[in-house]
Amino acid sequence: QLRLVESGGGLVQPGGSLTISCTAAFGHVVLNYHPVAWFRQAPGKEREWIATISIGGGHTSYATTVEGRFTISRDDDSSTVYLQMNRMGPDDTALYFCAAGTAYSFRESQYDSWGQGTQVTVSS
Repeated sequence: QLRLVESGGGLVQPGGSLTISCTAAFGHVVLNYHPVAWFRQAPGKEREWIATISIGGGHTSYATTVEGRFTISRDDDSSTVYLQMNRMGPDDTALYFCAAGTAYSFRESQYDSWGQGTQVTVSS
């Protein structure tokens, strides 16, 4: 299992943008060899899948709640996975987690390495 670290969370105004990042502890390039997903958990709600990117970045998938607004990408040179979030609204307020898995999936069960999360708050 990898130890993942999310960063870049913070406060953003409605309609604004934010990009969060995910890396493996100690910059392990092994992250490049896993599909990676972003999940989020809002207060009082279950954790939900947001997006997945394949090894190499050739395939991406999004939840309908974020498709067209969020973009997942990866930079294998820096072993970093990004989630760019645009046109954000209060419903996007959540703790955002990245996860590395063994299969390209939207199911939590396919991901065995998780970060601690980064808080994103959308508020004026």
